[in-house]
Amino acid sequence: MARFSRIEVAQVMKETGIIPVFYHADVELCKNVVKACYDGGIRVFEFTNRGDFALEVFTEVTKWAAKECPEMIMGVGSVIDAPTAALYIANGTNFIVAPLIDEETAKVCNKRKIAWSPGCGSVTEIDKAHQLGCEVVKIFPGSAVGGPDFVKGVMGPMPWASIMPTGGVAPDRENLSKWIGAGVHCVGMGSQLFPKEVLAEKNFQYITDKCAEALAIVKELRA
Repeated sequence: MARFSRIEVAQVMKETGIIPVFYHADVELCKNVVKACYDGGIRVFEFTNRGDFALEVFTEVTKWAAKECPEMIMGVGSVIDAPTAALYIANGTNFIVAPLIDEETAKVCNKRKIAWSPGCGSVTEIDKAHQLGCEVVKIFPGSAVGGPDFVKGVMGPMPWASIMPTGGVAPDRENLSKWIGAGVHCVGMGSQLFPKEVLAEKNFQYITDKCAEALAIVKELRA
């Protein structure tokens, strides 16, 4: 059962502004990355369902995080079908993120009151996601579907939309100012927060510092 309601998930996504997106097969490395993000002020974390035994890694890390990072809202991404969503829900996910719209996944999440953010690339798809009960819509791939200009275009006729771009988001002022200025609910960020060399060197302080810096930029831009 989810530790956080879907309403809480949407609210904290907005308050935090940045959602790290990460996958690794090494459980201990994942724990260190989650803790580094937590220490940097992050409170929502998306673990991507991309490798063999990803569910096992997620389950162990999520159980650990509930004790060691109690305010961290753990969720899972890259979920494309209902059976996979059900497995992660049974193993404690607080939200589901997908690269596409799948109605059966929406039904499973709604039945259990789990936040569901499907990937959309058009106004029609965003409207469809809303009809299926989505609160925060994922724009994916963010830069490829039109970037901040696309978000601005959507917010004109649909100002009630809560949009989370993933793909093409970087933790620097120039990039973040464009997305925040466009009116996003929050942004998803992956490799830009976790460079390969940083992970190889286990330089977790770098991740903490980068998260804190990016969060400060978001807060300043919103002010």
